[in-house]
Order: sequence, then C-alpha cells, then structure tokens
Amino acid sequence: ALGLFGSLVGLHVAEGDNGLILATRPVTTAALVGLVFLGRFGIVFWSARLGRREAYREKRVIAETLTRLGRFLAPGLLLLALALPFIGGRYAIDTGTLVLIYVMLGWGLNIVVGLAGLLDLGYVAFYAVGAYSYAILSTSFGLGFWTCLPISGLLAALWGMVLGFPVLRLRGDYLAIVTLAFGEIIRVVINNWVSLTNGPNGITGIPRPTLFGLEFNAGPHSFARFFGLHPSPLHRVIFLYYLILGLALLTNWVTLRLRRLPLGRAWEALREDEIACRSLGINITRTKLSAFATGAMFGGFAGAFFAARNAFISPESFVFIESATVLAIVVLGGMGSQLGTALAALVMVGGGEALREGLLDLSQSPDFAWAGSAAGDIGEYRMLIFGLAMVAMMVLRPRGLVSGRTPSVALAETREIAAELVAEGRG
Repeated sequence: ALGLFGSLVGLHVAEGDNGLILATRPVTTAALVGLVFLGRFGIVFWSARLGRREAYREKRVIAETLTRLGRFLAPGLLLLALALPFIGGRYAIDTGTLVLIYVMLGWGLNIVVGLAGLLDLGYVAFYAVGAYSYAILSTSFGLGFWTCLPISGLLAALWGMVLGFPVLRLRGDYLAIVTLAFGEIIRVVINNWVSLTNGPNGITGIPRPTLFGLEFNAGPHSFARFFGLHPSPLHRVIFLYYLILGLALLTNWVTLRLRRLPLGRAWEALREDEIACRSLGINITRTKLSAFATGAMFGGFAGAFFAARNAFISPESFVFIESATVLAIVVLGGMGSQLGTALAALVMVGGGEALREGLLDLSQSPDFAWAGSAAGDIGEYRMLIFGLAMVAMMVLRPRGLVSGRTPSVALAETREIAAELVAEGRG
C-alpha cells in the first residue's frame, strides 16, 4: 500500500518560488495506508472466527438478504429515476442520462457475459455500429430517429452474428482476444473509411429525435408552441432523459422475459458447462449466436441514442476504454444480475461525476488547496478510485454486488442461492 499510494497520491507537482517543484502529501498517504492495514486486519480476523460451514451459511444469508432488499430497492430506484427531472437541475438530468446510457450498455453486455458466459471485450464495436448507422442514415437519406432506431439495432445484431461465427469454438482468453480485435477493427474502419464515416473528423449535424413530429426548438412546429409553453432548452434535455429511460426499461423487460424462456435457460446452461449443454442436445451454435446478436442489438440502440443526443460522433468516442468500463460495470454489479448492473453503473459513472463536481467545489476553498490539483487531474484520481473499488470487491464480494442466483424455473418456492455455493456444487 505504501508503494502504491506513495507514488500515486503522496507525490504531486506544485508551483514553487522558482517554478514547479515535487511536493508530498504525507498525511493523506499515511491515512490511506492505515485504512488498508485496518481493512486487511479486519478481513483476516473475521475469516479466522468463521469456520467453513459457518462461512457457507453466512454467504447464503447475505444472498437472501440482498434479494429481499432488491425487492424494495429496484422500485425505489425506478421512482427516483422517474422523479429526477422534477427534483434535480440541468446537471443532474445530464448525469442521469449518462448513467442510463451505461445502464443500458451494461444490461446488453450482461446477456453475453452474465447469462451466456461469453467474455466480450469488443462490445464498443456494436455501440459504434448503432451510432454510425443512425448518423449516416439520418444525414445522407433524411430518415428520422424513430425509423433509424430499429434499423441501427438490427445492423448491430447482424454484426454481432458476424462476430459470433468465427468464435464459435473459442472460449475464455482466446474469445476475449478475438472480441478485443473485433472492436479495434471496427474503430480502425470508421477512422479510415473517410468517404462513408468522414474519418477522424466525425459526423456533425445529426438530427435530434422528435416527439410525434414536434421538434424541441423555437420553430412553428415546436413542442413548446404546440403545448403553449415558453420555449426552453430544458424541454429537449428532459425528453432525451425519458427516452433513454424508456429504452433502458425495455432492455430490462426483454432480458427478464428471455431468461424465463428456453433460450434464456440455454444461455445460463451454456455459462455453467458447455460440454453438458452439448450432451443434452442444446444447439450451441444457435445459442451463442443469439446471445451475441441480442446483446449487440441493445448496444446498437444505445449507440443510436448517443448519436442523436450529442448530434456529433467521432471515432474517439468508441475506444477500448468504453468496452472496459461497461465490462467492469457488469462484473462489479454481479454477472447475470440486472439490479447489480444498474447499481454498479450508478456508482461508477454517477459517482465519478459526483466526485468531479465535489472536487471542483472544494478547489474553490482555500482550506482545500490540494483539491485544485486533484480536480485538474480528476481522470487519474477516478481511475485510482475505480481500481481500489475493484480490489475491494475482489476481496469482499468476488462475485459482484448482487452475486446470488435465482433459479429461472422452480417447482416450489424460489430461493436465492449464493453464487459461491453454486460454484462448488452446494446449491
């Protein structure tokens, strides 16, 4: 801990009398090292007190408790999301829109990684396909958002199947490498196919979505004029927020329905044991391709919305770090868990934005002069915090925030099973 925090936190460049100097933060470094020591001591002490059988019982109790909390937490989060435009300002709505984009991406990738057990490191490729499909169709052919939205999803699903065919026999690390290469291939193609994608300059002037033909501007066919309201740019922001909220809820509803169908149960069986699936007569080819296509389709929907919201896209918006962020959301939330994915997106994306806002506010105070440099390098601090959060999750909750599994089909009362117990054949 001292070696890590001593260089990343303890040392920073500051302004001196004769230029830049290398300053230190001994108190902050000592506090972080002390927290790591106390945390590690507590984990070892708690593990020593619990026996093996008590540990299994403790895990089952935690899983069942989280399930009961989820029954109240999920409706509470939904009500909060619906009421956010009425209780928050422009910044809160923009942050909520960004969080919902990553929630939708996380739920789409959760089908591939969490349900089917196929490690995909190139999910940003389908995100880019959806965005560029809408951008090209709308700017070149004059199609509207609601016409291009299903087309973008279908094109992304098609590319998902194109990716699925070459990797049918691959698993684990080999599958991850091929999907990573696929994501980079898509980025290189859109960066160099200048005649179609405008290359690194991106596509500008992308039309924004309308509400039954009503535009969110000051024109004669505007939303404000139709309803007799005073024109305000906040109307468009709120509309886009509720639009991505509806798309995210649609993704969640379709995923939950698919899990109860034979296709969804085939995905979960493939995740547990591919050889057993083959022995039971499950068509592995169809199962894998359907998982890739379904997950890619929702990524295409999110990409189309991203292009419509920003009215500008470029290859820099679809780099590997986006795939890594979405995959981290799925893993930290708990693979296969819809609620866990939403919570992880809220913590990672919303927490990062809140941290940025908090540090910027602290930097205005003379008592927190260190916050000024922290706000300037907020990207590095956010990645440090994300890394610490992932390490803490690996130690405390190695299967994610909500790692328990509920059987899709049960003869009697459905009971939550801790993922640790399922992995050892104790479910």
